Amino acid sequence: MAEKLLEGKKGIVFGVANRRSIAWAIASRLSEAGARLAFAYQGERLRDRVEELVATLPEPSPLYSCDVTRDEEIQAVGAALARDFTSIDFLIHCIAFADKADLERDFIETSRSGYLLAQEISSFSLTACSRMAAPLMRSGGSIITLSYLGSVRAVPRYNVMGVAKAALESSVRYLAVDLGKGAIRVNAISAGPINTLAARGISGFADILRIVEEKAPLGRNVEVEEVAAAALFLASPLSSAITGQVLYVDCGFNILGL
Repeated sequence: MAEKLLEGKKGIVFGVANRRSIAWAIASRLSEAGARLAFAYQGERLRDRVEELVATLPEPSPLYSCDVTRDEEIQAVGAALARDFTSIDFLIHCIAFADKADLERDFIETSRSGYLLAQEISSFSLTACSRMAAPLMRSGGSIITLSYLGSVRAVPRYNVMGVAKAALESSVRYLAVDLGKGAIRVNAISAGPINTLAARGISGFADILRIVEEKAPLGRNVEVEEVAAAALFLASPLSSAITGQVLYVDCGFNILGL
C-alpha cells in the first residue's frame, strides 16, 4: 500500500516556511506514508510557524535551527540527528534564496554579492547538507532537492536563480556519483510554477502561471500535492535504481519548443 511505503523510515526536511510551501506538502505526504520526520528551519522568526505545523503530525518531530551559510550549524544538525534518530533514510532539500533586486532587473545587472548569495544558499547548501547527512544513511538513502525549468531555459525575471538552479542540477549529478557507492541516491524534482509565497517574489509570476496553463500538454498547472507524490516516489524503494536525475513534474510544459 502506498501509504506504508516509508513505514519505519526517518528523515529530515529543510525549508518548510509556511502551510503553502512545497516543503510542507512533501513533509505531510511522507508522514502519511509512515515516515518519522525532523525539520530544519532558518532563523528563530520561523520557529513558531514551523512548530505549529509540525504539531499536526502524528508523531513528535525534532526541530533544529539551521543557517545553511554556516557550516557549524549544519554540523550541529547532523549531531542532533545522530542523537535523536541514530540514522536517517532521506533528506529533503527545499532551500533557495536570491536578493529581490536581482529578480527584478536584467540578469546582466546582477550584483557580485547577489550572485554569490544565490549560489551559496540555493546550490551549495545541497552539497553541504548532503555531506552532513551521508554518514547517517548507513543503509543507503535518498536525497531530494527542488529545481525549476529556469535552470535550462531563460525564464523572464528568474535571472540569477536560474543560474543557481543550473548549478544545483549539476551538483545532483556529481553527488550521485560520489554517494552511489553508499547506496545513496540523489535526485531533483523540477516542478512547474506553484503559487507559493516564495514564487510570488518573482516579478511577472502571474504571467508565468497563465502561460503554462495555456500551453502545457495537460492544459493546467501542477498542484503541490503532485510534487509531493513525486517526492514520495523518489524517497521510497520504488525508485531504487534512479539517481542523478531531474524529474519534471510540470504537466509536460518542459517538452515544448514554443
